[in-house]
Amino acid sequence: MKKILVVLLVLFTYGTVSAQYEKEDNISVPNYRLASKYSPTNLGKMVHSTAVRPNWLKKGNRFWYQYKTTEGSKYYIVDADNRTKKELFDNEKMAKWLTEITKDPYDAKHLPRFDFKFVKNDTAIQFYVTSTEKVEEIKEDKNEEDKQKTDSTSTKKKKSKPKMVNKVYHFEYRLGGNSLIVLDNKKKEKEEWKKWANIAPDSSIVLFSKNYNLYWMDKENFLKALKNEKDSTIVENQWTNDGEENYSYGGRTRGENNETKLKNKDNRKYVGGTWSHDSKKFVFQRRDARHIKDLWVINTTSSKRPTLETYKYHMPGEDKFYKTEIHVFDMPSKSSIQVKIDTVKQQSIQIYRAPRKKSTYRDDFQPSLLLSQKGKIYFNTISRDRKKLDICVADINTGDVKVLIEERFNTYIESRPLVLFNNETEMLHWAERSGWAHYYLYDTEGNLKNQVTSGSYHVERSIGVDDKTRTLYFTAHGIPKNQDPYYEHMYKINLNGTALRALNPGDFNTNTSMVDSNKYFVSNYSRVNTTPKSELRDSSGKVVMQLEEADLSQLFASGYQFPEPFKMKADDGITNIYGVMYKPFDFDETKKYPLLEYVYPGPQTEAVNKSFSVRMDRLDRMAQVGFIVVTMGNRGGHPDRSKWYHNYGYGNLRDYGLADKKHVAEQLSDKYGFIDIEKVGIYGHSGGGFMSTAAILVYPDFFKAAVSSAGNHDNNIYNSWWSETHHGVQEEIDENGNVKYKYMIDDNQSLAKNLKGHLMLITGDVDNNVHPGGTIRMANALIKANKRFDFMLMPGQRHGFGNMTEYSFWLRADHFSKHLLNHEATDIDITEMNRDKPKGK
Repeated sequence: MKKILVVLLVLFTYGTVSAQYEKEDNISVPNYRLASKYSPTNLGKMVHSTAVRPNWLKKGNRFWYQYKTTEGSKYYIVDADNRTKKELFDNEKMAKWLTEITKDPYDAKHLPRFDFKFVKNDTAIQFYVTSTEKVEEIKEDKNEEDKQKTDSTSTKKKKSKPKMVNKVYHFEYRLGGNSLIVLDNKKKEKEEWKKWANIAPDSSIVLFSKNYNLYWMDKENFLKALKNEKDSTIVENQWTNDGEENYSYGGRTRGENNETKLKNKDNRKYVGGTWSHDSKKFVFQRRDARHIKDLWVINTTSSKRPTLETYKYHMPGEDKFYKTEIHVFDMPSKSSIQVKIDTVKQQSIQIYRAPRKKSTYRDDFQPSLLLSQKGKIYFNTISRDRKKLDICVADINTGDVKVLIEERFNTYIESRPLVLFNNETEMLHWAERSGWAHYYLYDTEGNLKNQVTSGSYHVERSIGVDDKTRTLYFTAHGIPKNQDPYYEHMYKINLNGTALRALNPGDFNTNTSMVDSNKYFVSNYSRVNTTPKSELRDSSGKVVMQLEEADLSQLFASGYQFPEPFKMKADDGITNIYGVMYKPFDFDETKKYPLLEYVYPGPQTEAVNKSFSVRMDRLDRMAQVGFIVVTMGNRGGHPDRSKWYHNYGYGNLRDYGLADKKHVAEQLSDKYGFIDIEKVGIYGHSGGGFMSTAAILVYPDFFKAAVSSAGNHDNNIYNSWWSETHHGVQEEIDENGNVKYKYMIDDNQSLAKNLKGHLMLITGDVDNNVHPGGTIRMANALIKANKRFDFMLMPGQRHGFGNMTEYSFWLRADHFSKHLLNHEATDIDITEMNRDKPKGK
């Protein structure tokens, strides 16, 4: 009997162990080699152009563009009126001409990178090419006064060896021509002036900031500065004398540290503002931030000594707020007035500007112009609690102000640029007063004429207005009810609200660029699971021509597979949630895979791709390690749906999206047997860093691992705009009329005691957007709660981690592999980062 029991015990043990090994064999193992194949660097070799970006020309409805495939780059010019698309030049001939002239070898597939400038009424192009030939550097002549100073003080010195530089060719090519002309061999001038010069539209005067005050110089002296900024004969004229730090006329110092600030203190700096169309007036918003408290970051790796960066940073709930004034400077008289607004009221101000013509995008200078050409300044004011928006107009000569439109809402108000048309007698105002974003037609006295768009969809923005046909062109989301509501399309509608028509329909997300005449537009379209295509359409929606289809041949040859869109229900069982699933390219449906959620909570956007994207670092690539990666929306997320959906998280900015993330993961697990719902991880950056830590603390028995980078874990110390807008701030007025602002929000560190899973925190130490203090406070709370966790400080890195982004990817891969795949990377070297780097001596 004992022998039988022993045999049964051995058989039972063997069966248990065998089952255990069988179960472990069913688990995915990390595939770092596959993940490294899809690094941003490697993807740049496999995928090139995915969209046509038209450079619209000033003459006719024409544009040129570059498109790169595995056969190299080609340049095209399209004439929409004549329905023609031609090569801008013959690549074979261009390679021949460049080789003959520069003596450097080129072929049709390997031309230099061009930066074209169209000249001579758009009939010719000019560009620079740098050769490998070394020549003596040609120095610009000094001005006469500096020459005299040098001559009077100089002593005979031994002639120094000339500096050798690469020879530069400045070329011109006439479109359709059969030769290349060398204009000169001068290198392209540095455009340092763009850092400080605000040039009037007619080029008659240049404004800039110096020592916190407004200065000006005439055209003659500016031309001297173009040749030599340090020319001592340049005449600068000081306009104001009451400027001071943090209450200045331009010259922002954000991003400067204690060393660079001292070094650059006397430099000319840029003054932002808006010009009248006749160049006689300059409108400037002067902001008083002297009473706003300082914040600091220290860069320990920047130079010999660590440097201190000090900047003003308003935090939610703080009583004092920025004070804004609107100044109008008159060029002929050199006088100024202030627009009559309440500078005591806590509010933000936005001046409406004329939309930039697309044909000017590549101009040497692009002055910002007022919306009105008739002596008016249109602007809006929004209260600090974002519940009261006023559309106003001011007289540019007197500063008198009139309120035209008032918007009021109980959560927060968003806006779009005002559209002024019909000889400035009518305007279009964008508002969400019905619960959906739509355009309303007003006269310029502020009288409502009619609602233009209406229905259960979101109007994104105005593209243009045709005064003659009284037609509005606009983009919108959610009009086709059988599509993903995030897909954007272009539409047109009569200003009386009739004849709504889709101009680029289809089950795709689109990105468009319309010519200034509103007669044609380029439409780029795709989904996450289709190859991007580009086409040209006219204003009726008719396809004029097919332009391009992206070359993904090398990507697919590498084993790439499209991700899969999905639709599930939110935690309320009613709201549709849209997402995308990314699988390993070596996917085996017989295996179980841990589930990773990549998150960004909104409310200004959601981290869900709608078009094909080559930016795979946080999604497709992470899946190749051995996970199912999903990204999805959540109630309270993207603004391109209803106002209800967008504002769902108002007053609950920490937890509002978490239930949806959990509920959708459970639905996916029910549908797909290859998802291991017992191994769910979550990660995100910035707001996603905040959300991923909140998730592992609010649902500690569901989320087993998290990586949170640059997270705003404590929104009490994040910037007031984001926090007070999306969470809310309460305005309280006492019996004396004094206003106080009350702000209460849940933070992550208060939940530190809940941690059960494996958490990694990452932050850059000079992040001046989401201050590293948020992550450090989270770490402090975890330490006090006696919790084990991982922490990484990225030295010298801002919010996006810069050149340490790749390193942060492998930190994330290591963390999830260790805790969800039971495989710990122990090698000191990160081979996947080193493998493709050539080794020197």
